[in-house]
Amino acid sequence: MASIETLVRERILILDGAMGTMIQQYNLTEEDFRGKRFAQIPGQLKGNNDILCLTRPDVIWDIHRKYLAAGADIIETNTFNSTSVSMADYHVQEYVREINFAAVKLAREVADEFTALTPDKPRFVAGSIGPTNKTCSMSPDVNNPAFRPLTYDELAAAYREQMEAMLEAGVDALLIETIFDTLNAKAAIYAAEQAMEAIGVRGGRLQHDDRVRGREAGRYFVRTEAGSISGFCATCGYFLCRA
Repeated sequence: MASIETLVRERILILDGAMGTMIQQYNLTEEDFRGKRFAQIPGQLKGNNDILCLTRPDVIWDIHRKYLAAGADIIETNTFNSTSVSMADYHVQEYVREINFAAVKLAREVADEFTALTPDKPRFVAGSIGPTNKTCSMSPDVNNPAFRPLTYDELAAAYREQMEAMLEAGVDALLIETIFDTLNAKAAIYAAEQAMEAIGVRGGRLQHDDRVRGREAGRYFVRTEAGSISGFCATCGYFLCRA
């Protein structure tokens, strides 16, 4: 099967759309998000869309199918908030690896099903990696500008945990998206390199031809080494793919 790197040189590849707004259409309740497994978790779980990969996988599976049926070449995993940093708000950070692994397996199953139907149009799975709910560059306390809610190393470690699970589960690409803090993005890119090295995927060196300022989208590329990783920039995001 042709790789993303090869196909993107031949034609435009269509990425799927938003996951959150699609989930809203199912009118899920708190019980749907909790299931029996998380019935005793304190606080509210409704709104933690990523946990649905474990409690309502049928909903996520159905959404993936709808995007592929609509013509998407690449579907994103339901993992935008699946780092220990973000999941701590819901008291489920210990399940991060399981959520990411399950999310990739769900998307992989549906993508492979559609690829089997039309082998000339392969479908791919991109691991969705959000910015988390913390920022490394700015203080949330206006009275203490030097304060940071977490360190660069802590954030990089959380990203790496997420990415290693994704790569082990068989994701085709890592999509670092919705960048609002370039230092967060730097931590994510560093973590991607570390995760790929740990899993056995050779890393590439990032080379940019434009600067990213705040929400402004830059154009970033990955210089491949041994043809293992290629990349291009989506709006305010980095796209790193395995060959």
